[in-house]
Amino acid sequence: MRATLKKIHPINFVFLTVAGIVNACAVTLFLQAANLYDGGFSGTSMLLARITPLNISIFLLVLNFPLFLLGYKKLGLNFILYSLYAIAVFSLFSFLFESAFGIDFSNGSPITGKDMLLSAIFGGIISGIGSGLTIRFGGAIDGVEVLAVIFAKKIGMTVGTFVMSFNIILYIIAGAITKSWEAPLYSVIAYAVGLKSVDFIIEGFDKSKSAYIISNHPEKIADTIVEIFERGVTIINAEGYYSKKPKKIIYCVVNRFEVNKMKSIVTTIDPNAFVAITDVSDSMGSSLKFRRRKKKKLAVQPIVTERELNTLPEETLAELNSTVKAHEEQVLNASVLNELTTPSSVETENLLKSECDQQQAKPSTAETEDEIKDLQLEEISAAQSEEPAEESQEEKE
Repeated sequence: MRATLKKIHPINFVFLTVAGIVNACAVTLFLQAANLYDGGFSGTSMLLARITPLNISIFLLVLNFPLFLLGYKKLGLNFILYSLYAIAVFSLFSFLFESAFGIDFSNGSPITGKDMLLSAIFGGIISGIGSGLTIRFGGAIDGVEVLAVIFAKKIGMTVGTFVMSFNIILYIIAGAITKSWEAPLYSVIAYAVGLKSVDFIIEGFDKSKSAYIISNHPEKIADTIVEIFERGVTIINAEGYYSKKPKKIIYCVVNRFEVNKMKSIVTTIDPNAFVAITDVSDSMGSSLKFRRRKKKKLAVQPIVTERELNTLPEETLAELNSTVKAHEEQVLNASVLNELTTPSSVETENLLKSECDQQQAKPSTAETEDEIKDLQLEEISAAQSEEPAEESQEEKE
């Protein structure tokens, strides 16, 4: 319980307060003022407030609170606290907008008047913003989602199908009770616009796209995408069904602003490449903003903090200290060995000087060749001088 409460972020309550006020503004100033209906328990509360003398804020609390408490085990304490807080703010400001602030609703909406289309469009947009903010910061502002999570699987439906079915039944009942189908039909427009608005708030305007590229030049395309977008790609080994030849598929995720640029890169390198692009509802692990990512220097974090060291037993600390000392001794021995085996700068200078002196003392090859030639010439001349002397002695004899 305490560990769960520690995970609650106080800043989330600030945004949940804004979400509750925004949702109350959409419901009271646009939808309810134009006799339209919101989706879920919010629309149910609007219908009940129309056929009873009670205020909409009472029905919001009565319908939502029990269901969120019922879904505590499946949804967790943090989600329940965030959701109940957002609903409480939504109910409070619905009451204030309707009764305490002195706003005139005699001519319909104080902003769009009796124009039901404008009320449906802008009421849906603003309501979607409030709901999207609530979901983004860890909660839900309508109990129908909780009802769907609890009962959808039991009746063989998805959560989205369950919520859509609930809203369709609500609009049909509202038209049957009021004997007017104009307001329920405009409410469908408000609901559809609200869904799109929720998607934009949760996923952002910079929605991601995934691309599968099959080309005969995968390496060149991958290198160009990495260089231009500064983002990693994945190459998947595959095989052509008809050709039975090995192929490589490039998989990458880009934002919607980069799709056309990626297409031009692919077609420039390989006009015959096949490209399939799909939507990505969410992604983690890399920045998908269209601005270039800045490289951050990673700070080295200690494996064991000082607080954790104080909590370790003495035996573990002794083992750690012995391991650290052994590592330090290894490093010291390696450094000493390196110093012993590596000659110093003075020694290297002396060694170089001695080698130079030896080279200077040795005669060059040219000099030695000249000396050999001179000796050979002297030997030849000596031999020639000895031959005539021998001939004269023979003549005398």
